[in-house]
Amino acid sequence: MIKTINHINIVVANLERSVKFYTDVLGFKEVKRAKLQGEWIEKIVGLKNVSADVAYVVPPSGALRIELLEYSSPKGENVDINSLANTVGLRHIAFQVEGIYDFVVRLKEKNVKFISSPVKVPGSTIQHDEGYKILCYFLDPDGAILELAEYVKSK
Repeated sequence: MIKTINHINIVVANLERSVKFYTDVLGFKEVKRAKLQGEWIEKIVGLKNVSADVAYVVPPSGALRIELLEYSSPKGENVDINSLANTVGLRHIAFQVEGIYDFVVRLKEKNVKFISSPVKVPGSTIQHDEGYKILCYFLDPDGAILELAEYVKSK
């Protein structure tokens, strides 16, 4: 029986750059670092000669860890197609925010690349607590799609 989601993994090209993005730009907190190597990790991931550094970051609520993982061996590839919203597979991580418009301005001041500006989702499409939500997509330093979501109660 599954109890909950433990963490989300993002393989990154540069761990320091990604930690800085998630902490300094998005306001997450780094909670742990580790070195992954040896037979145990090779068995889990199905690769040989694995050596990787990992950092765990959590949002201000501490709700769910994101595992940022940089493989020094074997090196992976950054595939541009991963940044397209219609590519099959895990596509984005959504962060619930308050004050989406101000948050977008702050992220743009830090040169974060956006796929879209905030868009109000029609109430007939996705409704919550008699309100609506506002969404937008942006990219992390390696091109992973991230989403900002603000839930607004109708007046």
